[in-house]
Amino acid sequence: MVERQRSRRTCLAVPGSSPKMIGKARGLDVDQFFLDLEDAVAPGAKDQARETVIEALNAGGWDGKTRTVRVNDLGTRWTYRDVIEVVERAGAELDTIMLPKVRGTDEVRWLDLTLNQLETALGLPVGGIGIEAQIEDARGLVEVDAVAAASSRLETLVFGPADFMASINMRSLVVGEQPPGYDVGDAYHYTLMRLLMAARAHDLQVLDGPYLQIKDVEGLRRVAGRSAALGFDGKWVLHPDQVEAVNELFSPSQRDYDHAENILEAYEWHTSAAGGMRGAAMLGDEMIDEASRKMALVVAGKGRAAGLERSDRWTPPD
Repeated sequence: MVERQRSRRTCLAVPGSSPKMIGKARGLDVDQFFLDLEDAVAPGAKDQARETVIEALNAGGWDGKTRTVRVNDLGTRWTYRDVIEVVERAGAELDTIMLPKVRGTDEVRWLDLTLNQLETALGLPVGGIGIEAQIEDARGLVEVDAVAAASSRLETLVFGPADFMASINMRSLVVGEQPPGYDVGDAYHYTLMRLLMAARAHDLQVLDGPYLQIKDVEGLRRVAGRSAALGFDGKWVLHPDQVEAVNELFSPSQRDYDHAENILEAYEWHTSAAGGMRGAAMLGDEMIDEASRKMALVVAGKGRAAGLERSDRWTPPD
Protein backbone atom coordinates (compact mmCIF):
# COMPACT_ATOMS: atom_id res chain seq x y z
CA MET A 1 0.00 0.00 0.00
CA VAL A 2 3.03 2.28 0.20
CA GLU A 3 3.27 4.88 -2.56
CA ARG A 4 6.95 5.12 -3.40
CA GLN A 5 6.66 7.48 -6.35
CA ARG A 6 5.05 10.60 -4.90
CA SER A 7 6.28 13.91 -6.31
CA ARG A 8 9.02 15.13 -3.98
CA ARG A 9 10.80 17.94 -5.83
CA THR A 10 10.62 20.18 -2.78
CA CYS A 11 10.45 18.90 0.79
CA LEU A 12 9.89 21.73 3.26
CA ALA A 13 11.35 21.46 6.76
CA VAL A 14 8.93 22.95 9.33
CA PRO A 15 9.77 23.21 13.05
CA GLY A 16 7.12 21.28 14.93
CA SER A 17 7.28 23.76 17.78
CA SER A 18 6.25 26.78 15.68
CA PRO A 19 2.52 27.22 14.91
CA LYS A 20 3.43 30.36 12.95
CA MET A 21 5.79 28.53 10.58
CA ILE A 22 3.34 25.63 10.27
CA GLY A 23 0.65 28.09 9.21
CA LYS A 24 2.90 29.65 6.56
CA ALA A 25 3.88 26.22 5.22
CA ARG A 26 0.32 25.47 4.16
CA GLY A 27 0.42 28.13 1.45
CA LEU A 28 3.80 27.31 -0.10
CA ASP A 29 4.14 25.56 -3.47
CA VAL A 30 5.99 22.50 -2.20
CA ASP A 31 5.35 18.83 -2.95
CA GLN A 32 6.09 17.60 0.56
CA PHE A 33 6.58 19.00 4.05
CA PHE A 34 7.78 17.45 7.25
CA LEU A 35 6.86 18.63 10.71
CA ASP A 36 10.07 18.27 12.64
CA LEU A 37 10.27 16.89 16.16
CA GLU A 38 14.03 16.35 16.03
CA ASP A 39 16.79 18.93 15.48
CA ALA A 40 14.46 21.93 15.07
CA VAL A 41 12.96 21.43 18.55
CA ALA A 42 14.79 22.12 21.82
CA PRO A 43 14.87 19.22 24.32
CA GLY A 44 12.60 21.01 26.75
CA ALA A 45 10.01 21.69 24.06
CA LYS A 46 9.63 18.14 22.69
CA ASP A 47 6.34 17.26 24.40
CA GLN A 48 4.61 20.51 23.44
CA ALA A 49 5.92 20.26 19.87
CA ARG A 50 4.37 16.81 19.59
CA GLU A 51 0.99 18.27 20.58
CA THR A 52 1.40 21.07 18.05
CA VAL A 53 2.24 18.61 15.27
CA ILE A 54 -0.78 16.44 16.02
CA GLU A 55 -3.07 19.46 15.97
CA ALA A 56 -1.57 20.68 12.69
CA LEU A 57 -2.08 17.33 10.96
CA ASN A 58 -5.67 17.02 12.13
CA ALA A 59 -6.46 20.61 11.14
CA GLY A 60 -5.76 19.73 7.47
CA GLY A 61 -5.43 22.33 4.74
CA TRP A 62 -2.32 20.77 3.16
CA ASP A 63 -3.72 20.71 -0.40
CA GLY A 64 -2.40 17.35 -1.55
CA LYS A 65 1.11 17.76 -0.17
CA THR A 66 2.81 14.65 1.17
CA ARG A 67 2.44 14.86 4.96
CA THR A 68 5.45 13.73 6.95
CA VAL A 69 6.62 13.88 10.56
CA ARG A 70 10.30 13.56 11.43
CA VAL A 71 10.50 11.83 14.80
CA ASN A 72 13.52 11.85 17.08
CA ASP A 73 16.25 9.31 16.47
CA LEU A 74 16.30 6.00 18.28
CA GLY A 75 19.25 7.03 20.40
CA THR A 76 16.96 9.36 22.34
CA ARG A 77 14.17 8.86 24.88
CA TRP A 78 11.50 10.53 22.73
CA THR A 79 11.20 8.31 19.66
CA TYR A 80 8.71 5.68 20.80
CA ARG A 81 6.39 8.32 22.23
CA ASP A 82 6.65 10.39 19.03
CA VAL A 83 5.55 7.42 16.92
CA ILE A 84 2.81 6.16 19.21
CA GLU A 85 1.16 9.49 19.95
CA VAL A 86 1.34 10.88 16.41
CA VAL A 87 -0.07 7.72 14.83
CA GLU A 88 -2.69 7.06 17.51
CA ARG A 89 -4.02 10.61 17.36
CA ALA A 90 -3.33 11.69 13.75
CA GLY A 91 -2.41 8.54 11.81
CA ALA A 92 -5.24 8.98 9.33
CA GLU A 93 -3.72 12.37 8.35
CA LEU A 94 -0.17 11.10 7.95
CA ASP A 95 1.56 9.81 4.82
CA THR A 96 5.07 9.01 6.05
CA ILE A 97 7.32 9.03 9.09
CA MET A 98 10.91 10.16 8.64
CA LEU A 99 13.40 8.34 10.84
CA PRO A 100 16.66 10.28 11.29
CA LYS A 101 20.20 9.01 11.82
CA VAL A 102 19.51 5.53 10.47
CA ARG A 103 22.65 3.40 10.80
CA GLY A 104 21.31 -0.06 10.00
CA THR A 105 18.31 -2.26 9.41
CA ASP A 106 17.26 -2.64 13.05
CA GLU A 107 15.92 0.92 13.30
CA VAL A 108 13.83 0.58 10.18
CA ARG A 109 12.46 -2.81 11.20
CA TRP A 110 11.55 -1.47 14.65
CA LEU A 111 9.54 1.33 13.07
CA ASP A 112 7.92 -1.08 10.60
CA LEU A 113 6.79 -3.48 13.35
CA THR A 114 5.56 -0.64 15.55
CA LEU A 115 3.52 0.81 12.70
CA ASN A 116 2.07 -2.63 11.93
CA GLN A 117 0.80 -2.95 15.49
CA LEU A 118 -0.53 0.59 15.63
CA GLU A 119 -2.37 0.40 12.30
CA THR A 120 -3.89 -2.96 13.24
CA ALA A 121 -5.06 -1.70 16.63
CA LEU A 122 -6.44 1.54 15.21
CA GLY A 123 -8.18 0.04 12.19
CA LEU A 124 -5.95 1.94 9.76
CA PRO A 125 -4.86 0.31 6.48
CA VAL A 126 -1.88 -1.87 7.36
CA GLY A 127 1.12 -0.60 5.43
CA GLY A 128 -0.51 2.74 4.71
CA ILE A 129 2.08 4.86 6.52
CA GLY A 130 5.38 4.90 4.67
CA ILE A 131 8.91 5.26 6.04
CA GLU A 132 11.66 7.66 5.01
CA ALA A 133 15.17 6.76 6.19
CA GLN A 134 17.63 9.58 6.71
CA ILE A 135 21.29 8.65 6.21
CA GLU A 136 23.49 10.99 8.24
CA ASP A 137 26.79 9.32 9.04
CA ALA A 138 29.50 7.02 7.71
CA ARG A 139 27.95 3.89 9.25
CA GLY A 140 24.58 4.63 7.68
CA LEU A 141 26.16 5.09 4.25
CA VAL A 142 28.09 1.82 4.53
CA GLU A 143 24.86 -0.01 5.45
CA VAL A 144 22.59 1.83 2.98
CA ASP A 145 21.95 -1.15 0.68
CA ALA A 146 20.65 -3.24 3.57
CA VAL A 147 18.66 -0.27 4.89
CA ALA A 148 17.01 0.20 1.50
CA ALA A 149 15.78 -3.41 1.59
CA ALA A 150 14.71 -3.42 5.25
CA SER A 151 10.97 -2.72 4.86
CA SER A 152 8.26 -2.74 2.22
CA ARG A 153 7.09 0.53 3.77
CA LEU A 154 10.26 2.32 2.79
CA GLU A 155 9.63 5.05 0.23
CA THR A 156 12.64 7.33 0.35
CA LEU A 157 16.27 7.66 1.33
CA VAL A 158 17.22 11.14 2.55
CA PHE A 159 20.75 12.57 2.74
CA GLY A 160 21.57 14.47 5.93
CA PRO A 161 24.65 16.46 4.88
CA ALA A 162 25.50 18.40 8.06
CA ASP A 163 25.68 15.41 10.41
CA PHE A 164 27.37 13.40 7.67
CA MET A 165 30.09 16.00 7.20
CA ALA A 166 30.74 15.98 10.94
CA SER A 167 30.80 12.17 11.07
CA ILE A 168 33.61 11.92 8.53
CA ASN A 169 35.55 14.91 9.97
CA MET A 170 35.12 16.94 6.80
CA ARG A 171 36.92 20.25 7.24
CA SER A 172 34.12 22.63 6.32
CA LEU A 173 31.44 24.70 8.05
CA VAL A 174 29.32 25.34 4.94
CA VAL A 175 26.84 22.54 4.34
CA GLY A 176 26.92 21.19 0.81
CA GLU A 177 29.80 23.31 -0.46
CA GLN A 178 33.18 21.86 -1.37
CA PRO A 179 35.55 21.80 1.62
CA PRO A 180 38.43 24.30 1.47
CA GLY A 181 41.38 22.82 -0.36
CA TYR A 182 39.36 20.21 -2.28
CA ASP A 183 39.87 21.17 -5.91
CA VAL A 184 40.05 17.89 -7.83
CA GLY A 185 36.37 17.07 -8.24
CA ASP A 186 33.21 16.87 -6.15
CA ALA A 187 33.69 15.85 -2.52
CA TYR A 188 30.08 14.62 -2.35
CA HIS A 189 29.92 12.66 -5.58
CA TYR A 190 30.56 9.24 -4.03
CA THR A 191 28.04 9.84 -1.25
CA LEU A 192 25.31 11.04 -3.58
CA MET A 193 25.86 8.21 -6.05
CA ARG A 194 25.95 5.63 -3.25
CA LEU A 195 22.55 6.80 -2.03
CA LEU A 196 21.18 6.97 -5.55
CA MET A 197 22.28 3.43 -6.43
CA ALA A 198 20.80 1.96 -3.23
CA ALA A 199 17.52 3.79 -3.79
CA ARG A 200 17.11 2.81 -7.43
CA ALA A 201 18.13 -0.81 -6.81
CA HIS A 202 15.12 -1.07 -4.48
CA ASP A 203 12.68 1.13 -6.40
CA LEU A 204 12.90 3.98 -3.87
CA GLN A 205 13.10 7.72 -4.21
CA VAL A 206 16.06 9.70 -2.91
CA LEU A 207 16.25 13.28 -1.62
CA ASP A 208 19.17 15.65 -1.15
CA GLY A 209 19.41 17.47 2.16
CA PRO A 210 19.20 21.20 2.89
CA TYR A 211 21.30 24.15 1.82
CA LEU A 212 21.61 26.27 4.95
CA GLN A 213 22.59 29.60 3.33
CA ILE A 214 18.95 30.49 2.78
CA LYS A 215 19.55 33.86 1.07
CA ASP A 216 22.17 32.52 -1.35
CA VAL A 217 19.89 31.33 -4.15
CA GLU A 218 22.74 31.05 -6.65
CA GLY A 219 24.65 28.80 -4.25
CA LEU A 220 21.49 26.74 -3.79
CA ARG A 221 21.13 26.39 -7.55
CA ARG A 222 24.72 25.23 -7.86
CA VAL A 223 24.44 22.60 -5.12
CA ALA A 224 20.92 21.42 -5.98
CA GLY A 225 21.80 21.28 -9.67
CA ARG A 226 24.43 18.67 -8.88
CA SER A 227 22.04 16.19 -7.29
CA ALA A 228 19.27 16.98 -9.79
CA ALA A 229 21.61 16.19 -12.68
CA LEU A 230 22.50 12.83 -11.13
CA GLY A 231 18.83 11.86 -10.92
CA PHE A 232 17.75 12.70 -7.35
CA ASP A 233 14.03 13.22 -6.96
CA GLY A 234 14.19 16.40 -4.91
CA LYS A 235 15.78 18.42 -2.16
CA TRP A 236 14.88 19.86 1.21
CA VAL A 237 14.02 23.54 1.39
CA LEU A 238 14.22 25.63 4.55
CA HIS A 239 12.76 28.96 3.43
CA PRO A 240 10.14 30.23 0.96
CA ASP A 241 12.93 31.90 -1.08
CA GLN A 242 14.32 28.45 -1.93
CA VAL A 243 11.12 26.89 -3.21
CA GLU A 244 10.93 28.24 -6.77
CA ALA A 245 14.54 27.42 -7.61
CA VAL A 246 14.34 23.85 -6.32
CA ASN A 247 11.00 23.15 -8.02
CA GLU A 248 12.53 24.34 -11.29
CA LEU A 249 15.75 22.35 -10.95
CA PHE A 250 13.97 19.08 -10.20
CA SER A 251 11.45 19.46 -13.03
CA PRO A 252 12.29 18.79 -16.69
CA SER A 253 12.33 21.75 -19.05
CA GLN A 254 9.30 22.19 -21.26
CA ARG A 255 11.41 21.22 -24.27
CA ASP A 256 12.66 18.00 -22.65
CA TYR A 257 9.19 17.11 -21.41
CA ASP A 258 7.64 17.55 -24.87
CA HIS A 259 10.44 15.54 -26.43
CA ALA A 260 10.00 12.69 -23.93
CA GLU A 261 6.26 12.48 -24.56
CA ASN A 262 6.87 12.50 -28.32
CA ILE A 263 9.37 9.66 -28.00
CA LEU A 264 6.80 7.61 -26.10
CA GLU A 265 4.06 8.23 -28.67
CA ALA A 266 6.32 7.66 -31.66
CA TYR A 267 7.80 4.46 -30.24
CA GLU A 268 4.37 3.08 -29.40
CA TRP A 269 3.18 3.77 -32.94
CA HIS A 270 6.30 2.37 -34.67
CA THR A 271 6.10 -0.87 -32.66
CA SER A 272 2.42 -1.32 -33.50
CA ALA A 273 0.98 -3.00 -36.59
CA ALA A 274 0.13 0.41 -38.06
CA GLY A 275 3.74 1.52 -37.75
CA GLY A 276 5.28 -1.64 -39.12
CA MET A 277 6.14 -3.26 -35.77
CA ARG A 278 9.68 -1.90 -35.83
CA GLY A 279 11.85 -2.13 -32.72
CA ALA A 280 13.96 0.83 -33.83
CA ALA A 281 12.74 3.83 -35.78
CA MET A 282 13.48 7.46 -36.51
CA LEU A 283 11.98 10.48 -34.75
CA GLY A 284 13.19 13.30 -36.92
CA ASP A 285 16.96 12.87 -37.01
CA GLU A 286 17.03 10.71 -33.88
CA MET A 287 16.92 6.94 -33.69
CA ILE A 288 14.63 5.67 -30.93
CA ASP A 289 14.34 2.16 -29.49
CA GLU A 290 13.39 0.41 -26.24
CA ALA A 291 16.22 2.11 -24.33
CA SER A 292 14.98 5.47 -25.59
CA ARG A 293 11.51 4.62 -24.31
CA LYS A 294 12.82 3.84 -20.83
CA MET A 295 14.73 7.14 -20.66
CA ALA A 296 11.70 9.03 -21.91
CA LEU A 297 9.48 7.43 -19.27
CA VAL A 298 11.66 8.97 -16.55
CA VAL A 299 11.51 12.50 -17.96
CA ALA A 300 7.83 12.28 -18.86
CA GLY A 301 6.99 10.98 -15.39
CA LYS A 302 8.79 13.86 -13.71
CA GLY A 303 7.06 16.33 -16.02
CA ARG A 304 3.62 14.92 -15.31
CA ALA A 305 4.28 14.97 -11.57
CA ALA A 306 5.33 18.62 -11.88
CA GLY A 307 2.06 19.44 -13.65
CA LEU A 308 3.59 20.27 -17.04
CA GLU A 309 1.34 20.29 -20.09
CA ARG A 310 2.48 19.52 -23.61
CA SER A 311 3.19 22.36 -26.01
CA ASP A 312 4.25 20.15 -28.91
CA ARG A 313 2.80 16.84 -30.12
CA TRP A 314 4.16 14.21 -32.52
CA THR A 315 1.87 13.03 -35.31
CA PRO A 316 2.27 9.73 -37.20
CA PRO A 317 3.44 10.00 -40.82
CA ASP A 318 0.81 9.73 -43.54
